[in-house]
Amino acid sequence: MKVLTTSHGMAREEGIPSSDAFDVRAWDQTVIAVLSDGAGTGAPAREAAHRAVSSLIEHYSARPRSWSPQQALTTFARILNQSLYQESQVRYERTEMVATLAAVVIDGDTLHGINLGDSAVCLWREGQLNTLSTAHVEAERSHVLTRALGMSAEIEPTCFTLTLQDGDVAFLCSDGVSNHVSETELAAALSRHSSARSIVLTARQQAKEETLDDMSALVLDIQQTGRLHAMNARTLTIPAVLNKGDEIDGYELMRSFHGTSRVWLAEKDGHRVVMKFAPVEAVDSPQHLEAFTHEVWNATRAQSVHFVRAYEPPGQTMRYYLMEFVDAPSLAAVLRERVLSVDSAIALGKFLAEAAQTLLRLDLAHGDIKPENILCIGDYTRLTFKLVDLGSAAAIFSISSRAGTASYLAPERFHNAPISERTEICAIGVTLYQALTGRLPYGQIERFQTPVFHAAKRLSKINPNIPSWLEAVIHRAIAIKPQRRYQHCSELTHDLNHPERVQPFYEADTPLFERNPVAFYKAGFFIFLLSTIWLAFKLLSQK
Repeated sequence: MKVLTTSHGMAREEGIPSSDAFDVRAWDQTVIAVLSDGAGTGAPAREAAHRAVSSLIEHYSARPRSWSPQQALTTFARILNQSLYQESQVRYERTEMVATLAAVVIDGDTLHGINLGDSAVCLWREGQLNTLSTAHVEAERSHVLTRALGMSAEIEPTCFTLTLQDGDVAFLCSDGVSNHVSETELAAALSRHSSARSIVLTARQQAKEETLDDMSALVLDIQQTGRLHAMNARTLTIPAVLNKGDEIDGYELMRSFHGTSRVWLAEKDGHRVVMKFAPVEAVDSPQHLEAFTHEVWNATRAQSVHFVRAYEPPGQTMRYYLMEFVDAPSLAAVLRERVLSVDSAIALGKFLAEAAQTLLRLDLAHGDIKPENILCIGDYTRLTFKLVDLGSAAAIFSISSRAGTASYLAPERFHNAPISERTEICAIGVTLYQALTGRLPYGQIERFQTPVFHAAKRLSKINPNIPSWLEAVIHRAIAIKPQRRYQHCSELTHDLNHPERVQPFYEADTPLFERNPVAFYKAGFFIFLLSTIWLAFKLLSQK
């Protein structure tokens, strides 16, 4: 979860304390934001607002773990209301300690909230501003509250819950702000990711002297939800044994694939899908469970034409996810029969570079690009592709291990370099080299080897049909030194689309004969000529 928060408040007049109170607290995968506006400018209302904020946050942080967020917010609001109401009667013999309440809790990928009074809670999403709270005011006199903390012995807060998306912005404010900033202006400000201070200052500038009020606001910029945490926290069964014919949530298991009993072809209502189950070890191992949850999270986020569609069905009772079933061979299976044509290899290179860029936009690297993880759709003359198996996908620069398949790892990965865009480009290059020749550029590498890398054999020496520009592209992609490789997938895509602009490429230790045969023969000719002249001169001098 990644939530950026800003808050700001201004009193109606300098030298007089504000009757607004607000605070934000975050821990683990939870964020709570509370705002309260004292009903009046006196000390009792101000005290009620400050107690509402501090008490609700402290109570919520210590809530029983069996309580849902909504249950906790509602229960603590009622307890707080009773306390303020009774204390007000004892101390003032009338209702004095009254305040509005707006509170939201972000737990995982869900926002839970309550409100009493006219302090607003809004959510901005993809250009649209939606008000989640209900204004408890009289229809004819909008400044008169009909419901608030401490107003009566019993209260019933408005509750709301919704699933969050990355990029959402939650906003809480007192009526001093909402009365002076229109919904259109607020939506525009939140779309620019304006701070709470900026919005409060805008409200202040637009207020007239007779409408001045205490003003406060909280902005919660939800850059990344805690969906991963929420997925991991669900109580779902992990089956120990799976057999053909088993029915799970309406899906009948038909056959297993990939040499494992945890991935199955299944069918429901005539529709075929691939079901991938969590490993049995995840029952007792938090590490295995977290790894599988990360895989599901990555697979379901990577929604594009480059990948098979992955999703979790509603109401599932076991820990698995579904993928669309594509009845097509892997590139590895195709290469056992033939190498790819030049046109198909170019299409494959563009596809892999685009797929890698799609993942990079999610801050991910595939981590295991190889022929086994590429599906080939169509016939020999017109192939399209799908990239599968995001089980090794990881946040860019997040791992320095040898995770993946050794023969496709960039040379620096054997020396603890982190996974990066450059290491993904190397895996793409190795795959293209193999697709055109049937061979691995650096040979078969075992997982625990630390190989010494030398310049790969030139592609055209193995397959003379490969044009020189494509040979240069692939050899640059698999360059041993990462700084000589393509630095970005966009550079690789550019060269594949503009062969006339591709510059020759050779590793530093490539012999001159291979790098430039003409220069080699010219150099040889001049050396021979100079040697001949020298010998002739020596013979003449001896006479």
